[in-house]
Amino acid sequence: MPRRTATMLASTLLLIAMLCAALLIKVPYAEMSPGPTVNTLGEHDGEPVLNIKDHRTYDTSGHLNMTTVRVTASDYRMNLLEAVGGWLQHDSAVVPHSTLYPEDKSAKEVDQQNAEEFSASQESAKVSALRELGIRVPSYIIVGSVVKDGAAEGKLHAGDLIRNVDGKAVKDPKGVADLVTKHKPGEKVSFTVIPAAKVKAAQKAGKKPSPRDAEQISVGTKKAGDDGRAIVGIQPATGHAFPFDIDIKLADVGGPSAGLMFSLGIVDKLTRDDLTGGSFVAGTGTIDDKGKVGAIGGIQMKTVAARAKGAKYFLTPAANCPTAAKDKPAGLTLVKTRDIGDAMGALKKIREDDTAGIPRCKAN
Repeated sequence: MPRRTATMLASTLLLIAMLCAALLIKVPYAEMSPGPTVNTLGEHDGEPVLNIKDHRTYDTSGHLNMTTVRVTASDYRMNLLEAVGGWLQHDSAVVPHSTLYPEDKSAKEVDQQNAEEFSASQESAKVSALRELGIRVPSYIIVGSVVKDGAAEGKLHAGDLIRNVDGKAVKDPKGVADLVTKHKPGEKVSFTVIPAAKVKAAQKAGKKPSPRDAEQISVGTKKAGDDGRAIVGIQPATGHAFPFDIDIKLADVGGPSAGLMFSLGIVDKLTRDDLTGGSFVAGTGTIDDKGKVGAIGGIQMKTVAARAKGAKYFLTPAANCPTAAKDKPAGLTLVKTRDIGDAMGALKKIREDDTAGIPRCKAN
């Protein structure tokens, strides 16, 4: 066999072997890519995303799209070829598997955390929207989250309304912690709570949670690792009693990043003004009860998804602006957004065709 032919054959066989190895070798990475976008003013799977009862609503036009990131499943292991391909694509990101799925949590626990964050974001979206409209929203104290392997795990649950601790009423989250830490590690604390399911049922009916649904639960305390104080392993938070029912229906979505867009959708449906003026606006960002917008992950995948869907404007958390502006899709205006007031101001300029005054994201 001629030397040149032998060399080419050897090179071909080596290349085939390398490709086979790349297909077989599993790497500890996961991929993020642009996910679906949904108009909060419209329908999803045949149902309105925002369903408001017992209060007047108004017709809307245009789009206020929330955006998502698609990720590989927790049990999927990428091969080397897939990882390299993902690194080479500008509209996807290959990250360590543990970034999306921490090793100390099961897939079920990750899903539960995402669901709880999504639920909390809906709550804050409603509060910030109603407060933006000057509508009073009474508050109460709830279990915000339960620490894994903490004393309260399996006894108290996120969303439980805390009426009192050791028979004493609590007015804020700090009051719960103060009463718990009066105990010595190992002692029990008595919580009077209304279960989260009963609280949600009351909210859906536009009513306040009933004291008749309260239960008394005894929880042991553990010693905190830092200062030795007594803890039960919960994070108290503030819940709210809404004056009418606002139901957000969107399956297969987790995490808190849709908060801003849900809030704006609610405002739009409850006001005479058509917030978008018919324009296609998308966006992302967490939101708290006071309307402050927070940063999210996967910003570049979300801008790509929004533009591909037809968005011309993208409400971008201020903290995400430098990253988003580095690789902005052509034809998409990135609107710098620090709070719901910024978003409302930008939407006013958009519908009035005064876009020159819109605060834009800039790369560092």
